Amino acid sequence: MSNVTVCVRFRPLSSKEKRDLGDNICIQSFDSENFIIKDEKEEGFTFSFDKVFYEESKQADVYEFLVLPIVRDAVNSINGTIIAYGQTGAGKTYSMEGPNILESDEKKKGILPRVVDGLFSCIKTSTDSTKYTIKLSMVEIYMEKVRDLFDLSKDNIQIKESKTQGILLSGATEISLLDPAEALQSLSSGIANRAIGETQMNMASSRSHCVYMFTLNQQSHSEKRVKSGKLVLVDLAGSEKVEKTGAEGRVLEEAKTINKSLSALGNVINALTCGSPAKANHIPYRDSKLTRLLQDALGGNSRTALLCCCSPSPSNASESLSTLRFGARARHIKTSPLVKVNEEKCADKKNEAFSSTRDETFEKILEKMSERLNAEDIKLLEELFIQAGLFVDLDSTEDLESSYQDVVEQTISSLTKAVEELGSAVQMLNREIKALKERLAAAQRLDALPGEPADFLGKILGFLSSFIPGIPR
Repeated sequence: MSNVTVCVRFRPLSSKEKRDLGDNICIQSFDSENFIIKDEKEEGFTFSFDKVFYEESKQADVYEFLVLPIVRDAVNSINGTIIAYGQTGAGKTYSMEGPNILESDEKKKGILPRVVDGLFSCIKTSTDSTKYTIKLSMVEIYMEKVRDLFDLSKDNIQIKESKTQGILLSGATEISLLDPAEALQSLSSGIANRAIGETQMNMASSRSHCVYMFTLNQQSHSEKRVKSGKLVLVDLAGSEKVEKTGAEGRVLEEAKTINKSLSALGNVINALTCGSPAKANHIPYRDSKLTRLLQDALGGNSRTALLCCCSPSPSNASESLSTLRFGARARHIKTSPLVKVNEEKCADKKNEAFSSTRDETFEKILEKMSERLNAEDIKLLEELFIQAGLFVDLDSTEDLESSYQDVVEQTISSLTKAVEELGSAVQMLNREIKALKERLAAAQRLDALPGEPADFLGKILGFLSSFIPGIPR
C-alpha cells in the first residue's frame, strides 16, 4: 500500500490580477512543504504537502520530483497516474503541456513531452534481451461522453473493466510510438481536437477532461513472458464560478457538467478517506465517467500523483482554498501498485495459439454452412458452439459482469434521486397544507363577524379552488 503523492504549484500572478490588486499575494511560505494561505477575511490556514512549488518554480522541478519516479515504475510494469487539478486558469494545462506540446525550449517543456523523453530514455538503458513497445490512446470526457481525440467519429467510447488489466477504453484508437518526435506529433494532433472555449478568466479554457494513456508492453526473451503497464496523465477541466467566468449558453452548460463531474470526484475522495477501515464503504465510482475512468488511480492498482494548481492572488483565495482542501484529503488515499499487471507465460501463449486455431476452424465451418443455411440457423449453430465450449464468445464474462454492475449502480442512483425529489415534493405539500390550515382558521374567525354568509362562503370556495381543481366557485 502507498499514499497518493500530492504536490501544489502556485503560478505567477496574471496581468489582470496585478492590475486589480497589484503584487499582493495570499500565500506565506515556510519551506518546500509547508505554507499559510489567507482567505478573504484574512484568516490564515496552514497546509502541508509532499512538495510545494512556488511562483518561481521550474517545469523541470515539477517533472523530476512528481513524475519521473512514476515513469520509471511504468517501464517496470507498475501502473502510474498523474492528475492535474485546480480552478480554471490556474496553470494545469501549462504544467501538463507547456506553452505548446512541440515546444523546443527545454525550460518551458511541460510534463507530457518530458514523459515521452523519459519513457524512451528508460527503454534505451534497458537490457538487450527485453523488447519494449509503446502505444498511446488519447480521449476527452466532454459533456459526460468519452470521445476519441485520434478519431472523432468515436464519440461515445465505453469504459470497461477487466480483472487482469483493470479499467479499459473499449475501442479507443491506439497509436504505436516508435520515437519521441513521432509521439509528440501524435499528441499535437490529438490536442488540436480538444474542446476549448473562451471565458473571462481564460482565453482558451479547456471544456473537457483530457486523458493521455501510454501502454508499455515488455517482452523478456530470457524469461519467455510478456508484462504490461499503463501510464495515465489526466488534465482535468477547471472548476468554475459562473459569476467569475461569465459563462453563457453552451459554455454555461459545459461548466455545469464539468463542475458536476468534479463534485463526483470529490465524493469518491471523501468515500475513500472518511470511511471506517473495518467497514467496507460504497465508493461511487460510477457516478461519472471521470471517476469510473480513474477507478484504478483512486484506491486501485496504480501509483498515483496529484498536482494541485493554484493562483496566489487574494482575488482567487476561496477557489485556491477549495483546491488545497481537496489535495489534503486526496493525500490520505491508499493505492496498491503491483508489478504483476498483465503477465502471459509461454504455456499460456501455446494455449492461446491452440484456441485461436480452433476458433478459426469453427469460423470456416460456419462460413461453409452459411452457403446452404439461412442467417437464423447460422446464429443458432454459433450459440450452440459457444455453449459447448467449442467456440469463444466475443463478449467476456467480465464485460457482462461489468455491464450488469453498471445497470445496478445506475438504477440505485436513479432511485435515490427519485426518493430525494419525492421528499422535496412532500415537504412542499406539507408547507402548502399548513398555509391552507392557517388561512381556514383565519376564515373561521372572520365567520363570527356580522356580514353576508353567502358572500363569505363564495370567497372560501374561490380560495380552495386555487389549490384543489374541480371545486366550483
